[in-house]
Amino acid sequence: MRTAPQETLRTTLLPAALPYQVALVLAGTVLLALSAKIQVPFFPVPMTLQTFAVLFLGFALGAKYAGITLLAYLAEGAAGLPVFAGTPEKGVGLAYMMGPTGGYLLGFVMAAVATGYLAERGWDKLWWKAAIAALIGMVLIYVPGLLWLGTIVGWDQPVLAWGLWPFLYGEALKLGLLAFSLPILWHRIRRKGLDAS
Repeated sequence: MRTAPQETLRTTLLPAALPYQVALVLAGTVLLALSAKIQVPFFPVPMTLQTFAVLFLGFALGAKYAGITLLAYLAEGAAGLPVFAGTPEKGVGLAYMMGPTGGYLLGFVMAAVATGYLAERGWDKLWWKAAIAALIGMVLIYVPGLLWLGTIVGWDQPVLAWGLWPFLYGEALKLGLLAFSLPILWHRIRRKGLDAS
């Protein structure tokens, strides 16, 4: 009787060859930059795909390489490349990163590493575990984001109205997409492994 090989999505994406790994990390930074620039009409505010890309990279690459990818992305932004949402119109480099949305950038790294860690432990194979992992990732994006936003603009300002409430519907949609698409992706990988064996 044939059984599916014990190959994971992360080992499929990240073979041992260093040039391939470097290329994949750089491709991840391009995905992040593109996801920051694409706006989808949504209620009550337009939605970018960046948080979706952050969490997807965590699930796909695992904690180590997702973390490396996000740090490389931040390094690109710190160097002045217009990779963040609103750049170059709202500034570039460290000045942008220290602005009101800087906490979300830190949260991106934390979320990618956390979801990668959970994915390495099988949380991306069942939809409800993937949903919990994605929710944890979302919390890790928004908590430092809101804390930094409140510190910059002042806690007497409507911080939640500016930095959280308008985005909840969009984030719920992205969470649902991740939770239901990851198990399907795993199923297809296992089927491909069976067909190849």
